[in-house]
Amino acid sequence: MATENAPVMITLQSNDNHIIDVEKSVAERSLLIKNMMDDLGEGAIGQTVPIPNVTEPVLRKVIEWCEHHRHDPPSTNDDESDNRKKTTDIDEWDQKFMQVDQEMLFEIILASNYLDIKPLLDVGCKTVANMIKGKSPEEIRKTFNITNDFTPEEEEQIRRENEWAEDR
Repeated sequence: MATENAPVMITLQSNDNHIIDVEKSVAERSLLIKNMMDDLGEGAIGQTVPIPNVTEPVLRKVIEWCEHHRHDPPSTNDDESDNRKKTTDIDEWDQKFMQVDQEMLFEIILASNYLDIKPLLDVGCKTVANMIKGKSPEEIRKTFNITNDFTPEEEEQIRRENEWAEDR
């Protein structure tokens, strides 16, 4: 049991059976974990919380982000956050945090969606958006290692149908 000054710790178990102890207040940046804790009440302390869709390296990265952002206000659905979502600006710390290989980046996005950590999901999606911004379809394919399975005729038809969307 935690003393007055010691933080309350909870134990998370990744899908590859690694155990990670984390402060309850940090873990509760995840609405999924917060709701689990609220539902279980005091009985949750001392129990292991399974996180079945997230591997240990990804879970550690997500926890690192949550620790850095532990004092951020909870995410809301007001107009201010809507305006924030319309921009692809990312804080400097978050930019450095997201400098990982593509596989880890996409795993962080999937984990933040599963764990219901909307601000982290926003940062991940903005990172991908910034990787795409201003690039041609060929450059995007190269960036994400996507093979072009369109015939030249199909590609030309798509270009004609989407001419209206081109920057001029």
